[in-house]
Amino acid sequence: MSGISDIPVLLRPRRFGDERGWFSETYSLPAAARLGITQPFVQDNLSFSAQQGTIRGVHFQLPPYAQNKLVRCVRGSIMDYAVDLRRGSPTYGQYVGAKLTADGGEQLHVPVGYGHAFVTLEPDVEVAYKVTELYAPEHDAGIIWSCPEIGIDWPLPESGPVLSDKDKKLPKLSELVSPFQYGGRPLEPLADI
Repeated sequence: MSGISDIPVLLRPRRFGDERGWFSETYSLPAAARLGITQPFVQDNLSFSAQQGTIRGVHFQLPPYAQNKLVRCVRGSIMDYAVDLRRGSPTYGQYVGAKLTADGGEQLHVPVGYGHAFVTLEPDVEVAYKVTELYAPEHDAGIIWSCPEIGIDWPLPESGPVLSDKDKKLPKLSELVSPFQYGGRPLEPLADI
């Protein structure tokens, strides 16, 4: 399969188990290239969230530092989202989501042109993700998690979300002048590879 690099894709790397546990190849440049993901990853990030209901997002970086992301949960579980922010897209403002678990090893590829967000489904969660551009604070951007134009139905505990001060102040989708251009392929239900 080729050319999927412009839409979010759910990856399920194989695990090889025996009496010791299991082994999994979580990233391979040739395997990514076969999927159309050809831009090299240049930075690995790891986040820890102590509380269930911690939301991080909806985040993205502006060009020329826009990032592809390859996201996986290495401890606990999250609900992970990609929001279409490509100007002119027939699916602009729509999202896809997938549950990522440490036990399952699932990964979500979030290409340039999409906002990324996740919520922790339990306490003490660690999320690892690769990005194709270095963090550039002056190009850091986002959309408010509760944006009614997007309408994510967050699976939150009764206590509500745990948010950073920055994430509480992000603008709505209607306030974004998107720098991302639609490339001809609308958002689709997540392909499971």
